Amino acid sequence: MSPTQERGAAGQADGSDEVGRAVARAHRREWGYVLASTARVTQDLGVAEECVQEAYGVALRAWRRDGIPANPAAWLTTAARRKAIDRLRREQSLRAKLPLLLEPEATPYAPVAAEEAGVLTDDRLRLVFTCCHPALAREAQVALTLRLLCGLSTAEIARSFLVPEPTMAARLTRAKKKIAAARIPYRVPGETELPERLDAVLTVVHLLFTTGHAAPAGDTLVRADLVERAMELGRVLVDLMPDEREARGLLALMVLTDARRPARTGADGRLLLLEEQDRSLWDRGALDEGRRLVVEAVRSARPGRFTLQAVVAALHADAPSYATTDWPALLRVYDALLEVWPTPVVALNRTVALAMVAGPAVALREVEALEAAGRLEGYRYLPATKADLLRRLGRYEEARAAYHAANRLSDNGAERAFLARRLAEVGRQQA
Repeated sequence: MSPTQERGAAGQADGSDEVGRAVARAHRREWGYVLASTARVTQDLGVAEECVQEAYGVALRAWRRDGIPANPAAWLTTAARRKAIDRLRREQSLRAKLPLLLEPEATPYAPVAAEEAGVLTDDRLRLVFTCCHPALAREAQVALTLRLLCGLSTAEIARSFLVPEPTMAARLTRAKKKIAAARIPYRVPGETELPERLDAVLTVVHLLFTTGHAAPAGDTLVRADLVERAMELGRVLVDLMPDEREARGLLALMVLTDARRPARTGADGRLLLLEEQDRSLWDRGALDEGRRLVVEAVRSARPGRFTLQAVVAALHADAPSYATTDWPALLRVYDALLEVWPTPVVALNRTVALAMVAGPAVALREVEALEAAGRLEGYRYLPATKADLLRRLGRYEEARAAYHAANRLSDNGAERAFLARRLAEVGRQQA
């Protein structure tokens, strides 16, 4: 039974189907744990996934017969690992009986000993680093992480990437085959490899979060499922690598950013900019946690890109209002961020603080330079930023053209509605 079928079975159960709800809940919460533990036995992600799918299917029947276990995760892990061991034994028996019909095989990977990986021995961490191996393209890294660690169906992942389901299925299959063909080991990298590999993992988790925070398509602004899964992964990384300051910085960034979620849309669902939000609706508990994480993360001698972005989020969180934000301090942080992460997106985000410090005309020149460079072509927030600066300068005709450009690039219903309102406002001001 596939994860999609499991969710369907649970969804079809009536209100008295406690077992169906328990299986669905275990899928949401425990899929990554169960698969990661099973993969350590099989050393083959495809086989591990099949065994875990079978274990969830068995759970639906066994739990109705025997009752829901006290520890569903442990039950599922045991069931999946037993299926994996049985399958390996059958394959070994077949090889022993039919040696002349089989091609010689390379020696399979042995499970990594705890001493080899030091303290970083959690199975989920092994799975994350396997999914994010540098031999895989970034899109494949994200898709595999969503599929294997988060348990999303192929259809759900396809919607996130805006591709047909068969295309995503083929992409996932190719990625798994590449892991097998390239003999990518199921392990946490050693100390010499960790800095380079960790950045890939953090980047993937951050991309998952930003995809959920501002959904590229759909009627709602936020994909809460992706946001929550990204934050869960961030917490796993901090728990398992407490000395990695950038992991803590990424978690701080996500916590502080998501704390504003209750105020990002109005009661009617319309998008509200930071300057329009009711800050009393921000999650105070999350803000306190984020601030604490930032303090812990900036203790490193040279904060990295995720920690510096978290500092930006903390400065916004500390301001009583948009107008009283410490914009000069924000601009200094963006300058530091550009030094460690010189990307056009960072440069574009910096123009927001620059406009508040030096004025919209100065910021517009920076945006126009980014536009001329062409590196942000197709990025919907470039014309949106340009339009806002033009509006503030009273150049309404040019602002309308920029808002139209941003609207053409956006597939998100909430963003398109916001841009339509801005167009109407500019039209009234122009008249």
